[in-house]
Amino acid sequence: MGRAFEYRRAAKEKRWDKMSRIFPKLSKKITIAAKEGGADPDLNATLRTAILNAKAQNMPKSNIDAAIKRASGKDAANYSEVNYEGKGPHGVLVFVECATDNTTRTVANVKSYFNKAGGGLVPTGSLEFMFSRKAVFEFEKPEGMDVEELELELIDAGLEEIEENEGEYYAYADYTSFGDIAHALENLNIEVKKANLKRFANDPVEFSEEQLEEIEKMLDKLEEDDDVQAVYTNIA
Repeated sequence: MGRAFEYRRAAKEKRWDKMSRIFPKLSKKITIAAKEGGADPDLNATLRTAILNAKAQNMPKSNIDAAIKRASGKDAANYSEVNYEGKGPHGVLVFVECATDNTTRTVANVKSYFNKAGGGLVPTGSLEFMFSRKAVFEFEKPEGMDVEELELELIDAGLEEIEENEGEYYAYADYTSFGDIAHALENLNIEVKKANLKRFANDPVEFSEEQLEEIEKMLDKLEEDDDVQAVYTNIA
C-alpha cells in the first residue's frame, strides 16, 4: 500500500525539520492537549503523544515544560482545532488541519493561499469521504520478535498493516484504535518514536512534474503558516 512512503513525505519532513517552524507547532499541540486533558502525561494520553513527537524532533525539555505551563496560565490562549478543505491547482484535493486562537485570521489566510494558486475552499465535509484517517506509529523492530509475531500481538488492538523501511517499522490502524495500539505497544515494551493521526487519500491521483511544481508552491505557503498543523493531499 505504501502509505509510509507517500509522495512528499521526505520533502515535507525536511521542511518541517527547521526548528523555527516545527517547534511552535509542536508547542501548540502540547498546550492544547494539556489544557483539554490535564498537565500530567501519565494521565493524559494525548499529551503523552504530543510530548513524544516533540522529543522525536529534538525539542528541548524546557520548551516542552513551557508549553505545558502555558495551558494553565492566566493568559493561556483558547486554541480551537479546525479543518479546512479545498481544491488547489490542477484539481488537487487538499485537507488542512489547523490549531488557532483566531479562526477569522486563519480562514482568511488559508483562503488566500488557495485563491492565489487558482483554487479555492470547498464546504466543510466535502472531502471527508475522500480521505481515510489512520493512526500511525513509528518504531524500531523489537529484538527477538519477527514481523508476523508482532502483527499477531497487535491485531486484536486494531492493527491493519505493518510496513518496514530501513529498519524502521510503521504500524497502521483506524484512528479509533489509536489508544488500543498505543497501549499494546507499551505492553510489548516497544518504544514508539512517533505517533500521529494522519489522513490518506482513498483515490490518489498522478500529476506531472510541471503540475507538481505549481501545487508545491501552494502547499509550501500553507505549511509555513503558524496556524496550520498538517496538510494532506490526494497526490499519488
